[in-house]
Amino acid sequence: MVELDEIRTWAHERLPDLLARHQVPGAALAVSAGEEVVETAAGVLNTATGVAATADSVFQVGSITKVWTTTLAMQLVDEGKLDIDAPVRRYLPEFALADEEAAARITVRQLMCHVSGFGGDSFTDTGPGDDCVEKYVAALRDAPQLFPPGEMFSYNNAAFCVLGRIVEVLRDKSYDDCLRDHLCAPLRLTHTATGPAEAIRYRAAVGHIRPGPDAEPQPAPVWALTRSNAPAGAVLSMRPRDLLTFARMHLVHNTVLSEAGAQAMRERQVTLPEPGPLAAAWGLGWQIFDLPAGTVIGHNGGTIGQAAYLRVVPAHDVGVALFTNGGTSYLVYQEIVGRVLRDLTGIELPPMPLPEPHAPRIDASRYIGTYASPVTEAVVSQDDDGRVWLARTPKGAFASGLGETPVSTELVAWSGDTLLAVEPEPGPFAPHTFLGDDGQGHARYLYWRHRLIPRVA
Repeated sequence: MVELDEIRTWAHERLPDLLARHQVPGAALAVSAGEEVVETAAGVLNTATGVAATADSVFQVGSITKVWTTTLAMQLVDEGKLDIDAPVRRYLPEFALADEEAAARITVRQLMCHVSGFGGDSFTDTGPGDDCVEKYVAALRDAPQLFPPGEMFSYNNAAFCVLGRIVEVLRDKSYDDCLRDHLCAPLRLTHTATGPAEAIRYRAAVGHIRPGPDAEPQPAPVWALTRSNAPAGAVLSMRPRDLLTFARMHLVHNTVLSEAGAQAMRERQVTLPEPGPLAAAWGLGWQIFDLPAGTVIGHNGGTIGQAAYLRVVPAHDVGVALFTNGGTSYLVYQEIVGRVLRDLTGIELPPMPLPEPHAPRIDASRYIGTYASPVTEAVVSQDDDGRVWLARTPKGAFASGLGETPVSTELVAWSGDTLLAVEPEPGPFAPHTFLGDDGQGHARYLYWRHRLIPRVA
């Protein structure tokens, strides 16, 4: 079996070349097997300052935070203070959405596995105070319902802000204090920051974005998203080793979370509709990857110009955390994390989907139309030659120069009602799956980036 020291030596030598090839300014990596951990880093934290990335540098973990928020909630289950199958309104009587019936029905469990059904890409800034999550949840009163609770899956950032608010109410303290008191302190994490005021104490990475498709990555105009979205993954930062300490807590009996609670989080709650290399299912907080040689759990995180990847193999007690601050980080993930999992567990990551150069022309009448959410609008059309085209424009919070740019690409046949973009953006060639029926033979939703985007008239 490959030793961890061999992994560290290989990664230390390979990482700089990968970063240069894929225009990633800097990265940090940690790998664990049992209690042993190795780590390395390469590149810079900020191209404007040239400060070198180190293994102790803190990067934003983005939506990996959702696993932390779920863990905080499951601690309350252990204590008998929370029933995840109870309606949200048992704990937040004021919880309101545009659909009153749905708001009354949604359960805590449905928040945890993205099946609550209301529009989840809301990035309302409710200020920097400790009441920001409370104010954010109050602002959801106009959030539309995409589908009845529990009926479908659609990735939902806002749902985890609601979950974070439940934690705040039951603990009678701010979300950040809950993180510090109930996870960071008992796990003895030394390089974890709940916001910029803490992150500045360490070597902190700055995100980098491309102002255009062919432009070089440059420092993002702001460091983080709003604090009101903290439970969903707006600001939490740490070094890779600290993330692996948290992840291994889920595998080894401890006093932070019960064995039953950790096991419940890893159990499949919903199977996803999209084929390919993405997660096959969702547990409570965790993404679940069903691969031929074994099951992997984990989560990805993306913030303004930063991307983080966490993969854990429970059967082998192996974990890997890779943090990056710009560029085409997905290709770095594929090689680094793919090699680590293959060498330490025998598990192969699935290859990236690739468009078929000679894919057959299809009748796209079912797919043609406009699909829109608060943060994106996608227009699907078909020309006289039978080629299918997608024009996507960022909206709302994503239209403010924070890394999302308009996309125009051809879509080609791939698998059933899933078409594949012929241009990467900037990670894998993105699958676009068309789901449901609007009653007139058209797809009701475009499923992209794990989200349901409704068709509009």
